[in-house]
Order: sequence, then C-alpha cells, then structure tokens
Amino acid sequence: MSDTHSTHEVRILVNDETRVLHVAHGTNLRRALLDANLSPYTPITSVFNCGGRGLCATCGIRFESGEPAPEHWHDQLAARYGYPRLSCQITVTGDMTVRILDDKVIWGRRDPSRRYLLDE
Repeated sequence: MSDTHSTHEVRILVNDETRVLHVAHGTNLRRALLDANLSPYTPITSVFNCGGRGLCATCGIRFESGEPAPEHWHDQLAARYGYPRLSCQITVTGDMTVRILDDKVIWGRRDPSRRYLLDE
C-alpha cells in the first residue's frame, strides 16, 4: 500500500545511463522527467508537442518495472498492442523503472523495422 505523503524511487534508463529520482506521490511522470532535465521528447518533439494533454503521443516511455494500470485511452492501446506509454498520463504512485526511448516513430512516419499491409 502506498503512502500518499511519501516519495517514490523512479529509476530512469536513458542510453547507457541510469538516473534515480525521488518523486513525490501523485506527481505527473512527464513533469518529474522535465524537472530533472530528462526530456521524454526527441529534439523536434520537444518543440512540437501537446504540452502534456495526451494528444500527440510524443512523450512515450517504456516501463521496465512498476508499471501502473493503464487509465488513458492511448495507454490502454499501448497495453494491448505493445506501444510506449505516455509519460504525461502517468501519475507516480509507487516505485518504478522507466526507459526513455531514443528510437521514436511519430506522427504517421513509418517504422522501417515493421511490415505494412500496403507494402505487400
């Protein structure tokens, strides 16, 4: 059971580095990342994003442990299809380990590692 007055250990994996943040219970994960100068965005999406409203899917991260149940519609799809979770839609309520992605595919750009029906 989580103590609502506590902080939680949030381990951030980015490239080959691990950072440990102590984040207050109830803090938005995207906000905690940005406050620690650990942007969930690529250089382009750091300028062009929805500001944490859950509309653009550019702040995606992957969980290594401590993944909370999906609440946002995109996160429900992420759970079903293996998409990244939106950091802007995650509230820190326990310890977790997340990976900041460096290989994001956004805004309709095709992922070269996948096959598409139209290609066949």
